[in-house]
Amino acid sequence: MSRGEYNIQELIQRDVYVKETKIGTIVGERHHPNEARVQSMRILVDDEVADEFMRKPAEYAPLPKELVHSIRGDGSVKLSKSMRELQRRWRNTIRIDEQLYAPDEMLDRAVLDNQGREIGVIKSMLKVKRTYKGFTIATRISVQKEFGVEALIRMPITAISKTRDRLDEVVLSRNFDKVMQLPSFISLSEMDLEEFCE
Repeated sequence: MSRGEYNIQELIQRDVYVKETKIGTIVGERHHPNEARVQSMRILVDDEVADEFMRKPAEYAPLPKELVHSIRGDGSVKLSKSMRELQRRWRNTIRIDEQLYAPDEMLDRAVLDNQGREIGVIKSMLKVKRTYKGFTIATRISVQKEFGVEALIRMPITAISKTRDRLDEVVLSRNFDKVMQLPSFISLSEMDLEEFCE
């Protein structure tokens, strides 16, 4: 089996190493109907690695599949890049409920308010000064009619309270009408397109 062809089932519960440094343990990946969209696995990060290589330590983080080089003789997973590259990738993530998520782990997720109402689906991430600050949502027609919002709206990441990985959803911290009153929601909605980074 060549590099990049490993099945996630083969990799779950394997330890991950960069050279001789143990990074953590693979715990799974996002469940998505289009598997090609999922470019990252989830790993439980060793505490010492999180303390040293993350701006703010997180228990779980994404591991880009393209970094998997091989499976070592002892069954552990060897990465093809340095700790510096992994650290760079972790900086380009979204923090929700003390976990880090890669952008590919967020796209196409359903967005629900805290009462279970589906607001829409995440379509893109929004970066301001190299940091993810929000995302765009394609809203449901019923939500557009009831709340008078556009087909595409911007939502601050801080409005998310948790993810439900099994159901591929993110849940907001409050009712949608309350979210729309948040200063972060209003300021993100009013920003000019050129203020966002690629």
